[in-house]
Amino acid sequence: MTSQGTFVLSQAATIAAPPARRHGASSAADKVFGAATIAAGVFVLVLLGAIIVSLFMGGLPSFRAFGIGFVFDTEWDPVQQVFGAGVPIFGTLVTAFLALLIAVPLAFGIAVYLTEIAPVWFRRPVGTAIELLAAVPSIIYGMWGFFVIVPVMSEYVQPFLSDTLGETPLIGILFQGPPFGTGILTASLVLAVMVIPFIAATMRDVFMTVPAVYKESAYGVGCTTWEVIRSIVLPYTRASVVGGIMLGLGRALGETMAVTFVIGNTNRIATSLFDPGNTIASIVALEFPESPAGSLKLSSLLALGFILFVISFIVLAISRTLLRPRSA
Repeated sequence: MTSQGTFVLSQAATIAAPPARRHGASSAADKVFGAATIAAGVFVLVLLGAIIVSLFMGGLPSFRAFGIGFVFDTEWDPVQQVFGAGVPIFGTLVTAFLALLIAVPLAFGIAVYLTEIAPVWFRRPVGTAIELLAAVPSIIYGMWGFFVIVPVMSEYVQPFLSDTLGETPLIGILFQGPPFGTGILTASLVLAVMVIPFIAATMRDVFMTVPAVYKESAYGVGCTTWEVIRSIVLPYTRASVVGGIMLGLGRALGETMAVTFVIGNTNRIATSLFDPGNTIASIVALEFPESPAGSLKLSSLLALGFILFVISFIVLAISRTLLRPRSA
């Protein structure tokens, strides 16, 4: 080999092999980064565990006083020191379910329109408007619901529903009662407006991740837009769509101020969608400032917070089960 070739090989070896000092520094940085990420994960677990334990310990006197009946009892009487979580649990579940029943179809339609139908120049302003709706504080939704939605519900919507559906067999009882404007239906409607931006934005983003070749192939064999959405887009994005819906459900379960403004805040089981009620979050917001430290009432409110945490965990577990890959 010539001297020139030897020189070139030696130079290449020098370039290819990094200095030992730099390798050691990189290894130390990786260890520090790894330790930092582990610490962040452990911190989340510790924080979550601390919240659970503090809520449970705070609500323990109430669980001891009323037993398992606390979860199902519908009486809430601070004068007699009798407390039950049945009504708030019922209101929380019903309003969240109705909110999703209203929000999911609308959010799905918005996402499909933005990704498949709307002209390109129109997608950005509509998408920005949806994101701005998600940034509106909940108390603003509550004030809007109280001053705008409640009068509309009282004067137009509830009388119309009562006249048209109130006499329908089986479901007619759900649309009977005086049209006060506040109540379960109004709270569900405001919650639906609040969760639509979260679900719609998530669906829009995941629908855009579907490879264009899949949709173009379906259109090429004569599929309609609905057939492409049903057979291509939804199966491809099922996990993310369910995740977006669960995100909206999480906000609906824990929403406080907006619901407090419009639900009526009455501690009784609603038999009609027009009836007032309350939720776990709303009763905690109203009763907590008036609860003396160490009282049974304060313990019951903390127990309600623990129950809400358990409900959220159950919802998350169900969503994880739905997202589990099915075996062939």
